[in-house]
Amino acid sequence: MFKKIFLFFLFISFGFGFYSCASDDSYMPNPEPEQISPVVFDINEVPYQELSEYNFFEGDMKNLSPVYGVLPYDLNSPLFSDYAKKKRFVWMPDNVNAQYVNDYSALDFPTGTVFLKSFYYENVQPDNNKKILETRLMIKKESEWEFAKYVWNENQTEANLISDGSFVTLDWIQNGSNRTVNYRIPSSAECFTCHNKFGTPVPIGPKPQNINRNYTFADGSQNQLQKWVDQGYLADDLPSSITTTVDWSDDTESLALRARSYLDINCAHCHSEESYCEYRPIRFAFNKNNSLENMGVCVEPDTNIDDDLTHIIAPNSPQESVVYFRISSIEEQFRMPLLGRTLQHREGVQLIEQYINSLINDCE
Repeated sequence: MFKKIFLFFLFISFGFGFYSCASDDSYMPNPEPEQISPVVFDINEVPYQELSEYNFFEGDMKNLSPVYGVLPYDLNSPLFSDYAKKKRFVWMPDNVNAQYVNDYSALDFPTGTVFLKSFYYENVQPDNNKKILETRLMIKKESEWEFAKYVWNENQTEANLISDGSFVTLDWIQNGSNRTVNYRIPSSAECFTCHNKFGTPVPIGPKPQNINRNYTFADGSQNQLQKWVDQGYLADDLPSSITTTVDWSDDTESLALRARSYLDINCAHCHSEESYCEYRPIRFAFNKNNSLENMGVCVEPDTNIDDDLTHIIAPNSPQESVVYFRISSIEEQFRMPLLGRTLQHREGVQLIEQYINSLINDCE
């Protein structure tokens, strides 16, 4: 009898206990801690002498694993740089964001924005390892963008600030073939040659037309522009549609769009208004090169490189086209782009050859 009474009161006690916990309105789960980027620096003191001082990466720095707030991104069609691979990142301070200007111009970035681009090769011989050669920063200061270029040491443990240009010779295996490159690390002055608009340095890649695409982030695939909005890096006032470049290597896209996208990212930074080659009668920017005349089709060259080169683009005749000659050449005095490559981009050359052969207009 005593045992039954004890069990009854034990049951009642547990019942009240459970009810009390379930009905306590003051109980709240612990909130998730706010994530804060560990990247902190004085805008007036950068660039630092060593890349590690910024704290952009966590763990072994050569893995280029970004800390919170350092967002990876990519372009629809990247600039060719002697087959070097690239990893791109962007970071911004708290409580500021970029503003949309138009589809074809770089976003208007706030002071403190930093872009990082690391250049590396995989399967580098003789050890068949990955080797990072350089990391370039563009830092938005109060007055203008500033370049900072960091060259990695042999142990891949640190990258140091330099201003002069240099060469790195290496062998690597690409698609089963042995390749050799004398890779050019540009000087600060050479960086300005390409990143020049109205006499001031500007970013080239981060335009809505180039980054309006999905990217696989650590937490899943998402449109990059929307990710920037969600991160607070971009004002949430984008237009409902954006005229976008395509991946030049994607053969499901039209040949014309692929060629236009390729020439935009590789050539338009010089061949546009207020840029290095503005005096030449062609405009390769994606928002302008839908015009055959702006592409140089049937336009006579303003310099006589060779009597066989009759037009900047001669329809159905790559061998008479200055564009084809320039992008095919590896001679420093002839090749284009002027900077950024020493090798021929065989796949890009084939694309432009196919595009020229697709044109049927006759130049009179």
